[in-house]
Amino acid sequence: MRTPFFSRLYIGCIAFALLSACSRRIYQTVYPTLNDGRYDSEFPYRNCSAELRRIGETVKMINAIAYYKSYVFPENQRVRKSQLQPEFIRQNTSEIIYFNQATSGTATIILRQSDRMALLTCAHIVNFPDTLVRYYALEDGKPSPFVQSLSIKEKQANYVTNLGNIGEIHILKIDEDKDLAILGTEFPSSADKLIPIFNYPLGKAKDLEWGSFVYLLGYPRGVKLVTRGIVSEPNRDKHGEFIVDALFNRGCSGGIVLAVKDGVPNFELVGIAKSAAAEYEYLIRPNSSIDQTNYDLHFPYSGDLYVDYKANIQYGVTHVVPIEAIQTFFRDNYEFFLGLGYDFTYFTK
Repeated sequence: MRTPFFSRLYIGCIAFALLSACSRRIYQTVYPTLNDGRYDSEFPYRNCSAELRRIGETVKMINAIAYYKSYVFPENQRVRKSQLQPEFIRQNTSEIIYFNQATSGTATIILRQSDRMALLTCAHIVNFPDTLVRYYALEDGKPSPFVQSLSIKEKQANYVTNLGNIGEIHILKIDEDKDLAILGTEFPSSADKLIPIFNYPLGKAKDLEWGSFVYLLGYPRGVKLVTRGIVSEPNRDKHGEFIVDALFNRGCSGGIVLAVKDGVPNFELVGIAKSAAAEYEYLIRPNSSIDQTNYDLHFPYSGDLYVDYKANIQYGVTHVVPIEAIQTFFRDNYEFFLGLGYDFTYFTK
């Protein structure tokens, strides 16, 4: 009766030893293959939360608001754009309206030198037009040649969250075609230690492949978020533009995209997220200043109505500004930035 028991025990020990040996062989065989000098396409094999937390400290939410003064002209005056001179505007304006436009997005601290700091973001977050001209509509709904209103930007303010006593951030340079913007400001020396800086290597978007694994960090809906994505359509243009299947929400614009080379924590910056596919629809809304908490939905609304539009985001198609385009932007404007006291040599290599 004892022999079968010891036989089973012996066989079990052999099986355990074989499984242990196999596990070691698999671990020793598979993980060294990460050292191939290519961007990884598999899920990270180890924890990298500490590194992502440190990187996240350099990623900030930016809020921009532009203030406009709008001059309204009566429809029967049939005002044309060529007539919009200061004296004409003063004499023919029937109403003056003040309003503002606000946006939010993501910016990353990429430079801290002496008493200056700089952030990288997307141009469309902070690029408000200086003037807006609106036209009356014809009976068929198409714009007429007659001006309804002229709006002039009087002021713009840009703020970055969680940066201590640092105030407004200024726009140093914008490239609308590449959708890039560099923001900068001076700060007191006492705040130097409070300003973390992104100091990971610059990668090559052109080396990304179908299925390359990336991390994205940004502020969708005002909440700091890290998410992951898979690269599709690499090298869509001469700079290496690509698409990621990561979920994109309002506020993600400007968020950094990190690829992994030969395993975490070997992160490299390969671009910044700029936009997602979306469909737009027009709608009628009340004045934005209405106090909705005191409005009774059982009664018809009798105030002014405005035409607005809503973007319905097609999630899972995120477009990225590649790092090569960012470096070209810095090379083209290197002397300009240097004249302002910002040395971006690192981004021009």
